[in-house]
Amino acid sequence: MTPVRSVRLTVNGTQTTVTVEPRTTLADALRNELRLTGTHLGCEHGVCGACTVIVDGAAVRGCLMLAVQAEGREITTVEGLGSAAHLGALQLAFRKHHALQCGFCTAGILTTAHALLTDEPHADEDRIREVISGNLCRCTGYLPIIAAIMEARIAYSDLQCEAAQ
Repeated sequence: MTPVRSVRLTVNGTQTTVTVEPRTTLADALRNELRLTGTHLGCEHGVCGACTVIVDGAAVRGCLMLAVQAEGREITTVEGLGSAAHLGALQLAFRKHHALQCGFCTAGILTTAHALLTDEPHADEDRIREVISGNLCRCTGYLPIIAAIMEARIAYSDLQCEAAQ
């Protein structure tokens, strides 16, 4: 019998518990236990960035983190950035700039960009390029992605100003 462990997580603002084998990755737990399939698995070696989620405010490769390591932590997946009815600022900018094609990399890029802009809403183009360089995209050539993130900075900057008041 394979040992299992209950892990308490807060995912997209909702507290939940998953029961997983100790070797289960966070990405697999999100996809298989919680049915949050926006987090994609590409290389499963931390190279492509498709599995990126936000853990306690930082962009993390979900394929490299074990679910048990996420015990008690706050996790945001692409599903937590908006919904079909209420797109978030990044999602709106991606749509406007046609910053996706096949969509496989999109969730990882959105969560990476969200973590960056939450922490650095005034990030310049060079910083944006540096941060998303760990997310591989075979379709867009990155220019529309960068344009979308640059545009979304305005919304994140406004949120930071509102929070300061």
